[in-house]
Amino acid sequence: MKKLIIVTAALAASLAAPQALAVDSLDQLLQEVRKSRSELSAENKEREQRFVQNRNEQAQLLEQARQELAAAEQRSDALTEQFNANELQLAELNETLRLQLGNFGELFGVVRQVSGDTVGLIRSSLVTAQDNGREELAERLAQVRGVPSMEELNNLRALLMEEMIRSGNISRFNSVVTRPDGTQSDEELVRIGVFNLVSGDRFFNYLPETNTILELARQPQARYRRMAEDVFTASPNTTVAAPVDPGRGSLLALLIQEPSLGERIDQGGLVGYVIIALGIVGLLIALARWLYLGAAGTRIRGQLKSVDQPNEKNPLGRILKVYDDNRDADTETLELKLDEAILKEVPKLETWQGAIKVIAAVAPLLGLLGTVTGMIVTFQAITLFGTGDPKLMAGGISQALVTTVLGLTVAIPLVLLHSVVASRSKALIEVLEEQSAGIIAKQAEGGR
Repeated sequence: MKKLIIVTAALAASLAAPQALAVDSLDQLLQEVRKSRSELSAENKEREQRFVQNRNEQAQLLEQARQELAAAEQRSDALTEQFNANELQLAELNETLRLQLGNFGELFGVVRQVSGDTVGLIRSSLVTAQDNGREELAERLAQVRGVPSMEELNNLRALLMEEMIRSGNISRFNSVVTRPDGTQSDEELVRIGVFNLVSGDRFFNYLPETNTILELARQPQARYRRMAEDVFTASPNTTVAAPVDPGRGSLLALLIQEPSLGERIDQGGLVGYVIIALGIVGLLIALARWLYLGAAGTRIRGQLKSVDQPNEKNPLGRILKVYDDNRDADTETLELKLDEAILKEVPKLETWQGAIKVIAAVAPLLGLLGTVTGMIVTFQAITLFGTGDPKLMAGGISQALVTTVLGLTVAIPLVLLHSVVASRSKALIEVLEEQSAGIIAKQAEGGR
């Protein structure tokens, strides 16, 4: 303590040295030192008191926290025991419920399953296109986890019965339809059960995802469209033939994908068009020759009825005219003259028959050419894209098959027409030769 006083006094003396002129005496210096000591002592006591007070407060808070922890642990133990007890009681109640329900649990599962199936059935039904919101009841029953009420079961039965009854009805209603170009219009529609939607000669499809009635961008063949128009324009209590899609649109979707005759021909490509052009040329030639030979045969038959009056407008008449001009010639000369006349008539009767035969032979060869080019296209597609997507190979395969069909379609009738034309011309030539032989025989008998 003495060392502290001495150090304090020395410090005070050193601090007061610059102010030595202001201090009058050593007594005043002593008083200031004592004053500073008393102030320092008071400050230290105050700090000590605050420290003791904070220590006591911390001890009190620690004790309070320990008490709250003990209470929380006791409450946690109590809740754990209550939870375990509730679990045991819940398990016992569930077992009791299972035993009491028995087969009702399976029944309710069947109800939920039927409700789920009914939701899909009603939502995609064409009846819903006419009356929206019919599937709400089935959706509630499909999502319920409890026991459905008797009223809900009766409503489900009534909904299914309504769908069955309306699936056999034909009704008219007005609705907004979407055209292939995206525009919308209000049109009168005819619903054929749950199978088809038609308006005039057009078919429509119902999209349940967007609740939209969409006109098919590609309509089926004309005969189905005529049937749809008959249904649309039919008066009540009238029986007409109607198109029915039992697949509820799936068969119609496949039907409209079937290519038309023009599209099928277009699949044959350039080779297919060449085959068709040759077939048309061959058909025209065969038709022209058939008409010519028919007319020539008619005139020859007419000439046979009047052999003594030759008519140079038919082959037989021209041959008879040669006979009349050479009645005085000997038999050998007359025979030569008649053979020469027949040789002049034969090319007129057999002309263009070779062209028909050539076209009939070339058409299947062109079909084979189209088959080869189509297979080349197919193999190129396989090389570039593999065999993962069959649609990429469909173009080449279609070309190969269509050209083969076109080649055979042209060749078969042309072969038959060539046979018909050749046989007719041969029959006419035989008539000319027969008459010529008769004339020569008659001349020979007269010369004897």
